[in-house]
Amino acid sequence: MAVLAVVVVLSGLQWGGVDTVVEAAGQGQPAQDEFVPMETVPPEDQLPAAPLLVAAYALLWLAVIGYLWSIWRRMSTVEQELSALSRRSGES
Repeated sequence: MAVLAVVVVLSGLQWGGVDTVVEAAGQGQPAQDEFVPMETVPPEDQLPAAPLLVAAYALLWLAVIGYLWSIWRRMSTVEQELSALSRRSGES
């Protein structure tokens, strides 16, 4: 999972460039002192959270399903090897 986090950070730096990441962090902008409702924020400054959340959950579920599938495959191979071993030891 740590490798995935590094890949996401590096791809974000590659796609947006270092300047964009620094600007997104709020460097060079004055701090906001009060609450601003979303209705008053211009559309270009709003971050669509729903697609990002869905993408994060989709990636997480794909990783979990891939991990479980790999375990299932390895266990199937071990079971086949054990059955072959028990047949060979029974024949001797």
